[in-house]
Amino acid sequence: MNPTKKVAFYTLGCKLNFSETSTIARSFKDEGFQRVDFSETADIYVINTCSVTENADKRFKTIVKQAQKVNPDAFVAAIGCYAQLKPEELADVNGVDLVLGATEKFKITDYLNDLSKNHFGEVHSCEIEEADFYVGSYSIGDRTRAFLKVQDGCDYKCTYCTIPLARGISRSDTMTNVLKNAREISEQGIKEIVLTGVNIGDYGKGEFGNKKHEHTFLDLVTELDKVEGIERLRISSIEPNLLKNETIDLVSKSRAFVPHFHVPLQSGSNDILKKMKRRYLRELYTDRVSKIKEVMPHACIGVDVIVGFPGETDEHFLETYNFLNTLDISYLHVFTYSERDNTEAAEMEGVVPKNVRAKRSKMLRGLSAKKRRAYYEQQLGSKRTVLFEGENKEGYIHGFTENYVKVKTPWNPELVNTLHEVKLTTIDDDGLVRFEFIKTLVS
Repeated sequence: MNPTKKVAFYTLGCKLNFSETSTIARSFKDEGFQRVDFSETADIYVINTCSVTENADKRFKTIVKQAQKVNPDAFVAAIGCYAQLKPEELADVNGVDLVLGATEKFKITDYLNDLSKNHFGEVHSCEIEEADFYVGSYSIGDRTRAFLKVQDGCDYKCTYCTIPLARGISRSDTMTNVLKNAREISEQGIKEIVLTGVNIGDYGKGEFGNKKHEHTFLDLVTELDKVEGIERLRISSIEPNLLKNETIDLVSKSRAFVPHFHVPLQSGSNDILKKMKRRYLRELYTDRVSKIKEVMPHACIGVDVIVGFPGETDEHFLETYNFLNTLDISYLHVFTYSERDNTEAAEMEGVVPKNVRAKRSKMLRGLSAKKRRAYYEQQLGSKRTVLFEGENKEGYIHGFTENYVKVKTPWNPELVNTLHEVKLTTIDDDGLVRFEFIKTLVS
């Protein structure tokens, strides 16, 4: 391929998508492409799509228009979950030339023999049953921290979710490859690795192409904790029924794993959890939070919650609100339920009006702000370790403590990607924490 060709990427959705975009970008580099920012002129624009919410679907058309505005003659390719679920719909979007499904996206450069614009979007999309092999990925060079993919797909049948339709069955990277990728990341000078996947607590299933668990998630974190050169390891979202006491205990005594958990709840009502076909009830969730706080009182706990699920009455919502209000958690990620084709929930009775969904969402976002503020106030006066990010945001550099308190200090480029011990002192007007430097740990 022509080494002067330029490629740009735009990623919608989750950390897993970011890790896969980064891996796909490296395959372009191997083919002689130069990567540029999405706002710059490129010969090909690759958009990694998401299908979790209706909003992510709508944003796709806006992003295509952005690319066309910069270069009307550029080749536009759509990959990712939405591309797998509704390839023809994406192919019909004006300006889209190529749509690749769940397995084809990792071989995108094979489809680029000719970068001239197509009259119609060309689709290459597998049946999702064929997405039964694993492709390892990690993000590097985009951020101070790296996202390391350890697992893909999901065997759960939550009634609102399209992920199994978009990504296929649960399958895992081999332990050997995960450890190899972790070492490669640490050799690049990256200080923090975030483990990511669709259902990472299910790690080990499909590791060698079968359903048997050769290793468990506990085995994985135990081995990763031994990898030298990694200053921080962070577990991303993990299902409450798969977050075992042994894993929590390991994190509490770990060399590198940080005291931060993101545990999806989705509803504080057992009635709604059953309708969602979640694999736990709220009592188990309470046990998980209690166990974390018992061994790590300073730990940060984030929660996913969905409002407006079919059949969610005012009483159900208040049950969720009051449950979350009493839990010792740190922040919420609030999702407004949106109907997804080919899911059980889309056919359920008791549709919640969109204005009611919006009102409930606003209430929970307010609760999240209150919870985060209370959590930050608990941390004032404590000594923590901060890893600084790489952006200058209005004259300030931001960073995160090991337990996910976001801090700020006047911009200093020498702080980027360095670790410092600090004392947390005050909460600023914007809700971020200021601090006093104690000493540099890793520069």
